[in-house]
Amino acid sequence: MSKKILVVEDNDFVRMQILTFLKAADYECVEATDGNNALSLVDNSFSAAVVDVRMEPLNGFEFIRQLEETYQLKIPVILVTGDQNPDILTESGKLGVSAVLMKPVQKDRLLKMLERLIQ
Repeated sequence: MSKKILVVEDNDFVRMQILTFLKAADYECVEATDGNNALSLVDNSFSAAVVDVRMEPLNGFEFIRQLEETYQLKIPVILVTGDQNPDILTESGKLGVSAVLMKPVQKDRLLKMLERLIQ
């Protein structure tokens, strides 16, 4: 099974931290700084995506909608957010998001979730 992960995060520090965790666990990573950039990179070779909720111009939810509606791709998504807003969980549920992780992202939780998703 492929272990190729798309990391979509506009905060450089958070993105580098997530990439460091994933690469140490032998994941192949492709990074994007926003949803539009990510859509230009995506194809069906990805096992999962780790996506920030709050980005401009295309946020995490819009990215997921575009991925499914425009590109007809269904990739398991783990959303990351620093926002405690319960609406994020509601919207995530509607979109079939696999998991929501709070920032700062904990390495062990991220890796366990990814392992479950791509088995």
